[in-house]
Amino acid sequence: MDIRAEGRLAFPPERVFVVYRDDILELLPYLGNVRNIVVRSRKDDGPLVEMVNDWTGGGDIPAALRAVLSDSMLSWTDHATWNREALWCDWRIETRAFTEAVRSGGRNSFESDGAGGTHLHVRGSLEIDPSKLRGVPGFLAGKIARALEGFLVDKIQANLVETVKGLSAYLQNKAATSAGAPPAEGGESSRT
Repeated sequence: MDIRAEGRLAFPPERVFVVYRDDILELLPYLGNVRNIVVRSRKDDGPLVEMVNDWTGGGDIPAALRAVLSDSMLSWTDHATWNREALWCDWRIETRAFTEAVRSGGRNSFESDGAGGTHLHVRGSLEIDPSKLRGVPGFLAGKIARALEGFLVDKIQANLVETVKGLSAYLQNKAATSAGAPPAEGGESSRT
């Protein structure tokens, strides 16, 4: 199942890229659907940075999925390679639940909007192999896998849109603080 999210930020791509990569812990208060982020590792190699972050999400789990989905499914490890020269980030997500059944990855691209701002494009995919859903009866596995994919893709896309809004608010507040002005509100984003 495809993962797609887009957003526009009124700051240059290089700035948005660096803040997203380096200030992720400071962004936490701006991310309502994320409870915690732990940076497990970071390796700098010229323009490339490899990072591993543990994320703990939040939100309600639909009753139909509660039997097979716990809060642990809303926690994941993000393996990311950030390329400062090309302004992209390739990522792969490892879920805490059904780790062997879930495959998810993609790319975030930070592109100029031609007016000094950034278009952030997120493209990826999430697939669940029904045969690897332990504890789920075979006759239900396909149906459960499709429901889980839909639920998780919706959650991931919503979190990505929220991240764009959080980045925008964080950058606006940081700019306002350094200029001595009151903090600004939100940013533009959309899910496609």
